[in-house]
Amino acid sequence: MKELVKHTRIIDIVGDIIRVRASAVALGELAVVESPGGETSLARINELDGDVVSLQVFAGSKGISTDAHVRFLGRPMQVTYSDNILGRIFRGNGRSVDGGPALDADPMIDIGGPTVNPVMRIKPRKMIPTRIPMIDVFNTLVESQKIPIFSVAGEPYNELLARIGFQAEADVVVFGGMGLIYDDYHFFRETFESHGIFQRTVMFVNQASDPIVERLLVPDMALAVAEKFAVDEGKRVLVLLTDMTAFADALKEVGIAMEQIPANRGYTGDLYTQLATRYEKACDFKGAGSLTVLSVTTMQGNDITHPVPDNTGYITEGQFYLHDGMLDPFGSLSRLKQNVIGKTTREDHGAVMNAMVRFYSQARESEQKKEMAFELTEMNHKHLRFGELFREHFMNIDVDLPLNQALDRGWEIMAACYTPDELLLKDALVEKYYPHPARETA
Repeated sequence: MKELVKHTRIIDIVGDIIRVRASAVALGELAVVESPGGETSLARINELDGDVVSLQVFAGSKGISTDAHVRFLGRPMQVTYSDNILGRIFRGNGRSVDGGPALDADPMIDIGGPTVNPVMRIKPRKMIPTRIPMIDVFNTLVESQKIPIFSVAGEPYNELLARIGFQAEADVVVFGGMGLIYDDYHFFRETFESHGIFQRTVMFVNQASDPIVERLLVPDMALAVAEKFAVDEGKRVLVLLTDMTAFADALKEVGIAMEQIPANRGYTGDLYTQLATRYEKACDFKGAGSLTVLSVTTMQGNDITHPVPDNTGYITEGQFYLHDGMLDPFGSLSRLKQNVIGKTTREDHGAVMNAMVRFYSQARESEQKKEMAFELTEMNHKHLRFGELFREHFMNIDVDLPLNQALDRGWEIMAACYTPDELLLKDALVEKYYPHPARETA
């Protein structure tokens, strides 16, 4: 076992970063900072420069002097893992905050390990039903997918994330909240409890008033326990993370304190690597379970070229674009949907999806013609009617329908607006699924 040596040569203290000279230590290793008065603070190594070690103090450096002692623990940050953590809530430092039984006797696992060996990955081919038509029909969520919700402040992205959490088919839900205000934290907890999934959920929560460094640990803790549930117990695990922009902003703040040279808009040059390290944990494991990652990425000024969504877009397999309280069919994309549409779903799925997106595009064009006072044709009026029904029955995130009922609803909406020959779909599908005679939608 590594000898725990006390180091007393603290070089300087900048913000929540302290620097000390030490050797034989590793990046990510934990240390205890002991003040002369007996107070202790936990810290983590986040930079090595020769024998100069930079540590981020969890609770902040207030009250720490250069006379303090630093004792390295010889291990990285760990988190409790067992079936006992289900139905429990933890802070970003790994301590439970729900008043439940102590978990001191439960095993601990390291966080922040490498991503899975590629040979252990299998091709994603299982749909995760969410009962949200704009996802299930148009941008199908696939097991082991990593996909963000792109949105802006004020939009109901947390409500959408929570709804997917309690409606998606998953054995275990792991929630990671970063920089949450209390109302958001309480909303997620109450929602999971009221919908009966709290007992198969574990929550890691960093509130806005908690230390920045804990914000950086939340995704690693959530993903570490999720991976163990998936690999060791064969569970289908859904990881919900909000908000990855808060995570990236915390990285930037720490980088500034460490005097790192900033890159795009002040973010650290390794932003892509930091995000990819977390997102690439998503996997369908050979001979085991799966880990699916769904995150929120808020865009400052609705700017998709902002470094956080821009990097995220390169890493992930699509996005759900939420604005004006609706999921946009043009801004949203699931790059894995072709693995399941028409293969594990109903035969008309692809045809309905393509036809309805085509008609909605034409509806948008007809709306522009109407706004510019152009004369509208009969077909333009049909498109306008379709656009209204499509927004009401599909784009509204409050709509709750199983996939097959959503496909039937799609046929009903198209039948309410168009004749069978105007759909330009295969005769066999029209004959089988088109309502005869056309009936009004609910």
